[in-house]
Amino acid sequence: MTTHTTRLAPSPTGAFHLGNARTFLVNWALARQNGWPVLLRIEDLDTPRVKPETIEQTRDILGWLGIDWDEEMPLQSSDLDACSDAMHMLAVAGRVYPCERTRSDIDRAMSAPHADDRESRLPIALRPSIGCRPFNQPHTNWRFVCPQQTVTFDDAFAGQQHITPADDVGDFLLWTRRAVPSYQLAVVVDDARQGVTQIVRGDDLIPSTGRQLLLHRALGLSPEPTYTHLPLVRGADGKRLAKRHGDTRLSTYRDAGVSAERIIALIARWSGLGTTDAMSSREFAEVFRLDTMPAGDVTFSPEDDRWLLD
Repeated sequence: MTTHTTRLAPSPTGAFHLGNARTFLVNWALARQNGWPVLLRIEDLDTPRVKPETIEQTRDILGWLGIDWDEEMPLQSSDLDACSDAMHMLAVAGRVYPCERTRSDIDRAMSAPHADDRESRLPIALRPSIGCRPFNQPHTNWRFVCPQQTVTFDDAFAGQQHITPADDVGDFLLWTRRAVPSYQLAVVVDDARQGVTQIVRGDDLIPSTGRQLLLHRALGLSPEPTYTHLPLVRGADGKRLAKRHGDTRLSTYRDAGVSAERIIALIARWSGLGTTDAMSSREFAEVFRLDTMPAGDVTFSPEDDRWLLD
């Protein structure tokens, strides 16, 4: 019998908001329903934007919601040797090359890209001659030689997906001049070495899954994870929930006297579980069903905000 493991992987670059809470709660509920161990991994590679105080606040908010974990991994930035080893392997195989591009390219590479980030595509004409080489320039940007192929995978919620990273973004960054891996490389390497087989996250990261599966295969890793991409919580303008939509931080609601059970009741309504005034995380895990979760994105409305504060 195959043992599955999942992970909660917050990035300490901003406060934990309602959209994060929904994804994390569903992830945790699926884990508890299916007996998957839950790892907590703080992804802190986006150094200029990392807020150290947010790390402890994230742990605190998860605990307040009733979301626990079975093991906490070291901070992602504390052990980059496996990512460096992966770069050596790819360089020797001629799958990566050094490439100096703009600072904005580098900044984008450090965080998980989302559908509304408008990533620019690197034209293949800018690719230098490819060949085997040592990975001996760790303070240089390195890009992955993105093959012209479509990646197909069956998503546990979103269904079959067909992604062609070469058309979407071209040769994407794997390593930056800060001498740290990009999000795309770090998440693949860490998931593989930590035994993560079930990845549950927002569906704005479906394009990233194509890139990550290409890397997974280029590095000869197995087994490939199972992906479950969930609909997003959006603001009234249709964009992914963020601070432009007002203060939706869980810490703000908690400080205003809103209970965790009230937050979870709102998430339960968004997740197709009907209307209730309060629900615990354990109760949510008992009644949540992935196959009855609404397929569309959720809009966080002023009425939702008033309901929470009522």
